[in-house]
Amino acid sequence: MATLILVRHGRSTANTEGVLAGWTPGVHLDERGAAQAAALPARLASVPIAAVVSSPLERCRETLAPLLEARPGLTVETDERIGECHYGDWSGRKLRELAEEPMMGVVQQHPSAVVFPGGESMRAMQARAVDAVRDWNARVDQEHGEGAAYLLCSHGDIIKSLVADALGLHLDLFQRIHVEPCSVTAIRYTRSRPFLLRLGDTGELGALVPPVEGPQDNGGSGDAVVGGGAGAP
Repeated sequence: MATLILVRHGRSTANTEGVLAGWTPGVHLDERGAAQAAALPARLASVPIAAVVSSPLERCRETLAPLLEARPGLTVETDERIGECHYGDWSGRKLRELAEEPMMGVVQQHPSAVVFPGGESMRAMQARAVDAVRDWNARVDQEHGEGAAYLLCSHGDIIKSLVADALGLHLDLFQRIHVEPCSVTAIRYTRSRPFLLRLGDTGELGALVPPVEGPQDNGGSGDAVVGGGAGAP
């Protein structure tokens, strides 16, 4: 079956400002995010890509723009099911402020029980994303043959939830997974099971540098950054 190449969008203005963007309109790549997107075509130059699918949000479409320019034969299709989690009333708020919310502990330790006020549950987020991947796997297989690779550009929590599904991990463990901005995660699906080929690969080692506390740090050691974070400094 298909090989799925998951790309998290490049670093955004919300990432650097420590804001949980969600579906807030007008969130774009920052200067570094634009540079990350510009480097993506070279990083994927040897990979044949049969199809490209994007979250509808601007930061994902901007991340894909250089790749589509480099490969004029490719077009992009939009799928709302791989759009960011609907964080509801949390959207647009500072992560440091949200760290003081009682529900943040549940987000960290028991995300399968979380329903964001005015938004969706994390279980629903994962279910729609998994459904989208299953549908695209079948479509790519049918249109391009078994073993074809396709690219899906999405968001941190979506990608982490898809990796958890591929590894057979309960959603309550997905906060142990981390993916950098503009990183590549690859999952090969077979008839019996998925195989995780790459996880959060940025093509360089800067992401291994110990993080300096910043606006993306949620204010607590050991906590996952809701929404994905800004990446290595």
